[in-house]
Amino acid sequence: MTTHKNHHIQNKVKEHYGQIAGGNKNLCCNPNVTCCGGGDTLLSADEISRGLGYTPDQLKDSPGGSNLGLGCGNPVAIADIKKGETVLDLGSGGGFDCFLAARRVGPTGRVIGVDMTSEMLDRARKNAAAAGYDNVDFRFGEIEKLPIPGNSIDLIMSNCVVNLAPDKSRVFAEAFRVLKPGGRLCISDFVATKPLPDEILTDLDAYVGCIAGAALIEDLVKILNTAGFDQVSIEPRCRSREFIKGWMPGSNVEDYVVSAVIRAVKP
Repeated sequence: MTTHKNHHIQNKVKEHYGQIAGGNKNLCCNPNVTCCGGGDTLLSADEISRGLGYTPDQLKDSPGGSNLGLGCGNPVAIADIKKGETVLDLGSGGGFDCFLAARRVGPTGRVIGVDMTSEMLDRARKNAAAAGYDNVDFRFGEIEKLPIPGNSIDLIMSNCVVNLAPDKSRVFAEAFRVLKPGGRLCISDFVATKPLPDEILTDLDAYVGCIAGAALIEDLVKILNTAGFDQVSIEPRCRSREFIKGWMPGSNVEDYVVSAVIRAVKP
């Protein structure tokens, strides 16, 4: 993919999610449907998140306006976050997963959220200030070039963001760089179970909508191994096909893409 095309995709992603942060678009990854679950009724962010595995307590405990219902899983539930750890969230959005992680790391730990959309950062910082989260820090940056020093992070999490990055090799190289030895990667994201048709691959809205940028599972394993990671595992969540089905009606995209839990460790 050319550098020019990469920048075009990044600008489109920034525009789309900036509009969501500002309240000017529906709470949904895909710009062409009324809700991420399909159908004609707009789902609330909490309804979407409950379908992705978030508990009522998690939804109740997060600051109002931080949950935008944009994920494809619950990375906080699967990440085994420990007290005192430093956690990095790639593509932190309104801060929802960061605030949940902040409760897990406690006052001796720290959570850093990185996002390239200024409107999302504004929302997240206001949420943090209003709710008194002193152990959360939101930074402007791209996940391909993290504003984080090397060997400083215990755990990296992310929720349906890496598939939006055109250069996934660079994303995981950066993740490897900033993790401490023994540090873990644990993310929820979309992966492709077989090659996507050209009509989806060339659809920019499908890219912004978390579909066209999904990497094949075997390619993702190679990218992670090349970056230096050990203990790589990718666990598809086949039940996710039910909510994916409504994202691009008539395209049968659910036959190609599925949500997955992606884990790896820096030796």
